[in-house]
Amino acid sequence: MHKPIVRPAMPSDAPDLRRAVIEMQEYERRLHASRLPGEEIADTYLAWLVRQAERNGAVLVAEADGSFAGFATGWVVQENHIAETAEANRFGYVSDVCVMPEFRGRRIAQQLLAALEQHLARAGITRLRLFTLATNTSARTSYERAGFVPYEISYEKLVGNP
Repeated sequence: MHKPIVRPAMPSDAPDLRRAVIEMQEYERRLHASRLPGEEIADTYLAWLVRQAERNGAVLVAEADGSFAGFATGWVVQENHIAETAEANRFGYVSDVCVMPEFRGRRIAQQLLAALEQHLARAGITRLRLFTLATNTSARTSYERAGFVPYEISYEKLVGNP
């Protein structure tokens, strides 16, 4: 096993990225009923990710042992929250990180996050933010290993008779 290679995504990666979006969505569907089927959203979601990243971010691909191992994507966000500093209002947003099942446990997510951090830092970003399902303990562990700490916590309550 060689160290994974992280590189910018190319058009030829589209089938692997689509497969990863489906994998990621189905994984999250097992954790929360709010997620739609991966096959149903894959094309639209992937096109949206690429558009977002083309403006001021990146889609990065990890290859391990010559095979697609996963991807990460993120971009610069400029908010206008009155209660936050100017520096806090401009941040790198990590939209998605997916490591394919056969490559999990090899710290590939940390390598993807580090490469995305370097990419966004070149745009002057001094902080990164991301969101994950509270029940996605494997993702939370991976993010914390990569140096992320909780920033805000979102709560949800279903009302009525769902």
